[in-house]
Amino acid sequence: MRYIGSKALMLGNILDVSNQCTQNVRIVTDIFAGTGTVSRCYKEHGYSVLSNDILYFSYVLNKGVLEMNAPISVHLREIVAHLNNLSVENCHWFNTDTAFIYQNYSPHDTCKRMYFQRNNALKIDLIRQEIERLRKEIEDAEYFYLLSLLLNAVPYVSNITGTYGAYLKYWDKRTYKELTLEEIDIQPSSVVCSCYNQDALSFAHQMECDLAYLDPPYNGRQYLSNYHILETIARYDAPQIKGITGVRIDPGKMSDFCKKGRAATAFRQLLNTLNCKYVLLSYNNEGLLNTDEMSQIVRDAGKANTFRLFEYGYRRYKNKIPNNTDGLKEQLYFIEK
Repeated sequence: MRYIGSKALMLGNILDVSNQCTQNVRIVTDIFAGTGTVSRCYKEHGYSVLSNDILYFSYVLNKGVLEMNAPISVHLREIVAHLNNLSVENCHWFNTDTAFIYQNYSPHDTCKRMYFQRNNALKIDLIRQEIERLRKEIEDAEYFYLLSLLLNAVPYVSNITGTYGAYLKYWDKRTYKELTLEEIDIQPSSVVCSCYNQDALSFAHQMECDLAYLDPPYNGRQYLSNYHILETIARYDAPQIKGITGVRIDPGKMSDFCKKGRAATAFRQLLNTLNCKYVLLSYNNEGLLNTDEMSQIVRDAGKANTFRLFEYGYRRYKNKIPNNTDGLKEQLYFIEK
C-alpha cells in the first residue's frame, strides 16, 4: 500500500543504525506505525515489537498480520475465497441502503464522488458487512486478518493518485479491476508482538522497551484526512462526513505533530515521556521543524554526548536511486536515554 512517508526504502538504513548504535535490544516500539513496514521488518529480524498508531485502519493493518505467527489455515483460505465470490445477487441479506461506501463514495443519483466504480463500492460494503457477520464464528486474529486483506485491496481499485484527500475527475484504468482480496502469507515465528490503537503520548506513558522508533508526521497534512475512507472501512461506523471529498468529522484524530505552532512542544513531551534505552527518530530536513530545531529537541532528551544524526539522499517511491537534486534528505536522529 502506498502511504505518505513510507519507510520501505529506508529499512536497511534503519536496521544499520539500530545495529551500529545499540546493544542488547529485544523489544522495539513503533509509535507511529502506519502500515507497519518498519514493525514487520523488526519482527522479521527477531525483535519483539509493540506497534501503535492513533488511526484505527493502521491498527487493523498491523494487528491483522504482525500478531499472527502461524501459517494461514485451510479454513481461513476458504473464507477468503467466499468473500471474493460475494455479489449483490447471491447475498439476499444485503441492502444497498446500508452500503455506506456505495452511498457516499461512488456516483449515483444522490452522490457525485468518484472514488470507486459502482461494482467495487458495493463489493467493499458486501465484504465488510460479511466480515462483521462472521465475527462471532471466527477467532479474533482471523477477523483482523480478513479486515487487513480488505484494506490492502481497496487502493488497487481506488480512483486516486495516492491518497484519499481527493478523487480523480475521470476513471483511472485501475478502477475497472474487480476488487479482490489477496492472501498475505504468514511465516512461522516465535516472536511475540502486540498492536495498539492510541495517541502517541498515551502509548508512551504505558510502554517500556529497549528501542523506541518514531516516524512522526513531517508536515501539515493530517493523515486522517488523507486516508479517511480507509479509516471508515476499518471502523464501518457510518460517520458524519463533510465536503466535496466526504471526509470524516473526527477532530480527536488531529495531530499536534502536524501543526507548526505545536510540533516542538509535542516532540519534547513525547521524547521526555519515553521509557526506553534508545530512541531512533525518522524525519527529513524540510519538515515542520528544521534540522537545528529537531537536533536540539532530540539532544536535550538524551544522555550527554550520545546524540547522532544520519542523513541520506531522498529516494522517491519505488526508486532506489537517491534524488539529490532538490536537497531533500531523509534523516535518522539517535540518542541514548
